[in-house]
Amino acid sequence: MQGERTRLLNDVADYYATKLAEHGDTPHGVDWNGEEGQFLRFEQLTRIIAGDALSFSIVDLGCGYGALIEYLRGKFSSFQFTGVDVAEDMVQAAQQRYGDDESTRFIVGSEPDGVVDYVVASGIFNVRMGRTDAEWLDHVKATLDVMDRTSRRGFAFNCLTAYSDAEKMRDTLYYADPCRLFDLCKRQFSRNVALLHDYGLYEFTILVRK
Repeated sequence: MQGERTRLLNDVADYYATKLAEHGDTPHGVDWNGEEGQFLRFEQLTRIIAGDALSFSIVDLGCGYGALIEYLRGKFSSFQFTGVDVAEDMVQAAQQRYGDDESTRFIVGSEPDGVVDYVVASGIFNVRMGRTDAEWLDHVKATLDVMDRTSRRGFAFNCLTAYSDAEKMRDTLYYADPCRLFDLCKRQFSRNVALLHDYGLYEFTILVRK
């Protein structure tokens, strides 16, 4: 099981390294259509952060080139940011952009190296690397366990939705059942869970508050 998960994560790293090489440190380089949709996703994910938070620590799991930092800077005055990505090329791109900022750091890996206030993940469950739905769901669950274990105040993630238009769905992508993941989070992680499925994209965001 562990060996298969390692192979899966290596496939993910190779996929996104290729995207970065093709498109550079842009939304297309992390497989998004553009900046507008990327920031709309950030808006949903950062709802996990308490409104009265004067300072907090946050991990972006699957951080890419660090685009979330710009969004956070526009909303919050003080935070400690750790970016984690399985693709070494992504981490290098992030360090080149933000490495001079003492409030940010980046590591190559599949999980945080410590516990922080919040953990968020954007887009890391979309491309299933040729795995079956059952195999990919196991990967999603294992990753959510990591996010729960390494967050004090809560975590948030997004997925493509199984309610997408059938003619627009692609075999290479994973379309999750939002009700199933909501139920999982509610039963396993917290009584305070929010499902956001009303922001105009073929996806949903789940917030798990502790």
